[in-house]
Amino acid sequence: MITDEDKERVRQATDFVQLVAETVELRQRGQEFWGCCPFHGEKSPSFKVNPATGLWHCFGCGDGGDVFSYVQRRENLDFPDAIRYLADRAGIELTEERGARRGPRKTRLMEALGAAEEFYHTMLMRGKGTGPDEARRYFAGRGFGSEVCRRWGLGFAPGRGSLVACLREKGFTSAEMVAADLAQERSGRVVDRFYERVMFPIHDEQGRTIAFGGRIIGPKRDNVAKYVNTRDTAAFNKGKHLFAYDRAKEGMAATGEAIVCEGYTDVIAMHEAGFTNAVAALGTAFRLDHVRLMERQRVSRIICMFDGDAAGQRAAERAIRYLDKTSAALLCVVLPDGQDPMEFLAAHGADALRPILAAARPLMDFVFEKRLEGYDLSAPGRRVRALEDMAGVLAPLKRSVLLDEYATRLADALGMDVDETKRAIREAPVRELDEERPARAPSAPATPSRERPAVPAADGEAPADYVPLEAYDAVPADPGAAPADEVAGMSRLSADERMQVSAEQELLAAIARRPDAMRSFGARIASLSWVDERHEAMAWAMLSTPDGATPAEAVAAAVAVVPDAARILSGGRVMDEAELSDDQKLEFIVDTAELCSCRRRIRQIRGRLRSAPSDEDSERLFAEATELQRRSNELANRLSSVFSE
Repeated sequence: MITDEDKERVRQATDFVQLVAETVELRQRGQEFWGCCPFHGEKSPSFKVNPATGLWHCFGCGDGGDVFSYVQRRENLDFPDAIRYLADRAGIELTEERGARRGPRKTRLMEALGAAEEFYHTMLMRGKGTGPDEARRYFAGRGFGSEVCRRWGLGFAPGRGSLVACLREKGFTSAEMVAADLAQERSGRVVDRFYERVMFPIHDEQGRTIAFGGRIIGPKRDNVAKYVNTRDTAAFNKGKHLFAYDRAKEGMAATGEAIVCEGYTDVIAMHEAGFTNAVAALGTAFRLDHVRLMERQRVSRIICMFDGDAAGQRAAERAIRYLDKTSAALLCVVLPDGQDPMEFLAAHGADALRPILAAARPLMDFVFEKRLEGYDLSAPGRRVRALEDMAGVLAPLKRSVLLDEYATRLADALGMDVDETKRAIREAPVRELDEERPARAPSAPATPSRERPAVPAADGEAPADYVPLEAYDAVPADPGAAPADEVAGMSRLSADERMQVSAEQELLAAIARRPDAMRSFGARIASLSWVDERHEAMAWAMLSTPDGATPAEAVAAAVAVVPDAARILSGGRVMDEAELSDDQKLEFIVDTAELCSCRRRIRQIRGRLRSAPSDEDSERLFAEATELQRRSNELANRLSSVFSE
């Protein structure tokens, strides 16, 4: 369990704007920073970060929160791991309670992995004997001289307990070595995990060693895998990391392009030839998490350099399931004569590869060509078998907006009816990858106009050009942006109550931004009839902070009473408007919240009067409704005059 003290230490140590700017181009507007949302495709910025409150919000997809929720979305982590991720970045050692996590601490594992990389590299560069000699010949045969080996930290694992002995001398325990997958228990003793292999260190985004890939050298041995990779550990998840991503991310951001190879040596050869945006998957199929990782560098093209053999074809077919889940174009290159990138570069050089990459074909073109080239389509029965085969390949896209396009293309290729082709694809079972989680394609919500805040009409009705506040914020465009029960509850509210929820959220956002200034409105805020009781609790928690409280302290007070407060507070929009002064904005927000509250109370009273017989209580309610209507008209007129001056 991570303590509240550690959580706040991590929050204070994180420069939120700098963190977001790693993957989003931000422009400062007043006290806030704006850019295009990293979580859904958009052309105009609707995503903002407020360093004072420590909150972010996207008006396009409706999501928002604090620095931890941002890292959860960006890195696909749960809440505790998001804190650990930021703690690692800040160099903070978390004092987690005993028993909350099994096994040695992650920091110790990474220290052991770093020491192992140093050991393996020393054995390659300075080791004596048959093993190190063979390892050096292996790398030299691929054009990797000593300088390349040094730049990439390449190494040699001799095995026979040599690494275990080295790490013990450095103070690492057997449990730490086993937890890092550097060693394994066998017959009651701890032995090296890797032996007689050349070693490729794998680093995280910050360049720290988290895993290894090892390849056998010498003749192939029975029952011995050609490649052995580190298993998933507390420091490493093969489905979420890419080989050389730490080196390639700048090249991706600079070129807008990512190149995905199939092997470590291919990636190294590409980088050494100047293609510094190349990466490789790590002992697993190309996954959606890998696509998301590359999207963080704002790539518009992902070029997959698959081999032209059956394995390359299978890899391409697995990758097409992501065509509708990324804004980047998924492309494919197959090099001539069955060569891999390393072989092609050695034979032809970098200049010959550049036009081939520039002419990369859509991934689906490759899949169609390779699948259908094995069929004789002259006979109807064979065309039916080809349809069944391709339907299985396209099944992951059966609910995609791309289905019409690909079904029409397949129907044309086979000379079949389009509707029948669609039916076959929809009925085909999806061939799930063992390690793949089902993924939902992001929606593309419409973004309402931001011309000016909403101004209710004086008579309580909405003018034709009226843009209600809930169009901006109250109902998230993507149900994933809020808990399912909250979205369902919002859908059951009336349009007026949804508008009031938006007004309440604007009020809360204003309190978070300027808690001291909002205290003067305390009496009016106390009179409100709230739709969401959580909002009332948050308001009083923030207003109860001492004078001089910072926006971050106000947010922390709200989170203390409502755990989801960061997401709710992140969505305020009126405070960003440029047409009004800050004091006018506060008046506008409080007036709007009070107007909505008055109208809600009037509706409640009318309902009671219709169902209750005439008595003294009815007279009192009627008098209250009359006063509320007078106040409503006053507020509506005042709000209307704000933008008519």
